Amino acid sequence: MNHRLHLRFEQLEQATNRLLAMTGALGDKAHQTPGPGQWSAAQVVQHLLVAETGINQYIEKKVLQAEELEKSTFGTFLRSRLLRVLLRIPFLRFKAPARLAALTTDDVPALTELQAEWEAVRRRLEQILNEYPSSLLNRDIFKHPRSGMLNIYQTLDFMVDHVLHHQRQLERISKVVLTK
Repeated sequence: MNHRLHLRFEQLEQATNRLLAMTGALGDKAHQTPGPGQWSAAQVVQHLLVAETGINQYIEKKVLQAEELEKSTFGTFLRSRLLRVLLRIPFLRFKAPARLAALTTDDVPALTELQAEWEAVRRRLEQILNEYPSSLLNRDIFKHPRSGMLNIYQTLDFMVDHVLHHQRQLERISKVVLTK
């Protein structure tokens, strides 16, 4: 794994560990929703797990189609930056893409199961990054549902920002469920 990928991967690991610690600190209340139609902390973890699993699968598929991948453009860079800015605005909320929302269920496994599964998914991402061809570093590899195609660096930046975005959501959830 090259140095730039490694730095981003480490940021993703740190953000994820913090999010999982926050969720674990809720104990039995991790599965409690703050209100009707809102996700519990465990559902947030499940959502992030499903998202990362899908990203891994998409990247693996696209690496096999390397000759078809387009070079990243300035437009890709701008859309990626805009996505990063929007994910960092505290009061902005986004509706999860329908296919991801449908996979985030009311019947959420135990937090320990989610953590174990996420660990396996994360180790797979690490393997993908360790084997990632240097010839594809500046090629578009992942299609974000809103911002379009991203290269591998931008994809990892999105993943970090996505986890950080949901950390703020967990802070809001925690405040509510711990006072109930």
